[in-house]
Amino acid sequence: MNSKHLLWLLVIISAIALMGCEGETGPAGVAGVDGADGADGANGTSLAVCLDCHTDAPFLQIGLEYVQSGHKAGNYVDYAGGRGSCSRCHSKQGFMNFAAGIDAADIGEPSEIDCATCHIVHPTDEFVLRMDGPVPMIWDETYMLDFGDDSNLCANCHQSRRAEPNISDPGDTFEITSTHYGPHHGAQANVLEGVGFAEIAGSTAYPAPSSGSGHLSAGGDGVTCVDCHMDAYTEGVGGHTWWPSIDACTGCHQGAEDFDINGAQTENHEKLVALRDRLVALGVVEYVEEDEAYEPVVGTYPMVQAQAFFNWIGLEEDRSLGAHNPGYFEALLDNTLEALEAPTF
Repeated sequence: MNSKHLLWLLVIISAIALMGCEGETGPAGVAGVDGADGADGANGTSLAVCLDCHTDAPFLQIGLEYVQSGHKAGNYVDYAGGRGSCSRCHSKQGFMNFAAGIDAADIGEPSEIDCATCHIVHPTDEFVLRMDGPVPMIWDETYMLDFGDDSNLCANCHQSRRAEPNISDPGDTFEITSTHYGPHHGAQANVLEGVGFAEIAGSTAYPAPSSGSGHLSAGGDGVTCVDCHMDAYTEGVGGHTWWPSIDACTGCHQGAEDFDINGAQTENHEKLVALRDRLVALGVVEYVEEDEAYEPVVGTYPMVQAQAFFNWIGLEEDRSLGAHNPGYFEALLDNTLEALEAPTF
């Protein structure tokens, strides 16, 4: 017998042996005792519970308003949302940490501002603000700003991050060390309150803080951020768009069709351009084509020139052209222009 036939014979014998080892199935044994019941798990969240809020008309309306806002644009997140020193105002996580008293830190994956950034949404459904009390100024923590309403929440971010040059580094000269130097990209709370800019002496008197030249009174009779920026929503302004509504102005400015009341915004724009051009002529500011923006030139300057730059960039980036505080805005521009046009320069 050759080896091939022997191999097949062994395979067949093994198969027969295995078949022969399996006997008939015996009777079933007695059933075992049931184990103890496990503890009930927590009830899951019903989708219907979520839909109670997320499909009602007010919620959907606020969402429609929000997507039209500047906060929704999200460019502030890309630029600074993850940087520890900036995150408190440039990302959702950063502001929530700030409101909770958690020290600033870098954010790995920053998110844009949404409902839960400013409001405590879950587990309650009351949407209370995370912060609404008086606000210590970043540039001077001894100065407590209090608008007396929900506008305080806005002021936590929309304020100057630095004191004006002659307060932060008093002296005859001041060194600008960065092309990003200035108050901030949106120091509206300072303008509305009438504090924090360089009040250079000149022919125009500065209004007292909180007087606001009619827009913010010490007695609380004036208007604040939410009065103008969160008026009833209509045609893309007001509500949670935070774009100001002219309808909020007509109670005092009857018949107004835009914010250029008595041509004040046009005049202030011309003064801002004149101030910018004077700073360019002095070499304090230059136009940077790559950034498509006017930026400070790093260097050391007479104090009044550094103060003038601080005022110009801060008022430029306030973006109200004086509407936030006409008297303060006018005094800053007029006196700063006077100082730079003095014969010594």
